[in-house]
Amino acid sequence: MTEILPLVAKNAVVRRRGKVLIGPVDLTLEGTGTTIVIGPNGAGKTTLLKMLHGIARLGGGTVRWACSEDIARHHQAFVFQTPVVLRRNVRENLLYPLKLIGTPRAEAIRIVEDWAGKVGLTDALDRQATVLSGGERQKLALARAMVRAPKVLFLDEPCASLDGRATREIESILAGVAESGTRIIMSTHDMGQARRLADEVGFVLHGKIHEFARAKEFFAGPTTKEARAFLKGDIVE
Repeated sequence: MTEILPLVAKNAVVRRRGKVLIGPVDLTLEGTGTTIVIGPNGAGKTTLLKMLHGIARLGGGTVRWACSEDIARHHQAFVFQTPVVLRRNVRENLLYPLKLIGTPRAEAIRIVEDWAGKVGLTDALDRQATVLSGGERQKLALARAMVRAPKVLFLDEPCASLDGRATREIESILAGVAESGTRIIMSTHDMGQARRLADEVGFVLHGKIHEFARAKEFFAGPTTKEARAFLKGDIVE
């Protein structure tokens, strides 16, 4: 079995036009469970996730997996806040990543039907993905990420534009994903969601990980005044 964790960032920085967007970051993620990244808008949550995933170019420092980058890339997935769907039906959207890795057709269809059932899209397999509701698109994006059975799943505020029912359904799916052993690293602006899903919490402020702790300890009493203010709902700048 290929092990890709721990994921270790050392003095990692992302810059754009000379401005530091995130960093320096020193962080080690290992084991199982769900890491929730929180912080004010513009704090750098999305950039942090993209940096760890490898789609934001490093301007300094390192981000390394316990295996080669090629192997790590094969065993991880990213679900964006606004899902990108192909102009095909739901079935073909789900089959596409399996085609890319050469999965035999019969096996791919079995996997697709299994995940369509898990996310509640069985009846939508023949529908065009572009006509799905926001919640259905997010379910499709999640299922499309999971058909390849990633060991690590990144999610950038996947429920930001969803109503309560769709959010509850996505959270239920994510809980099952985490229970199956997939490591989840996810950002959210919803503190209720963070409390429900997190095993550990990273509070990002001004492009840096301001505080990082087990969820129970963090929500019981953050060690910094900024994190305490944020949890109270105060404006943190």
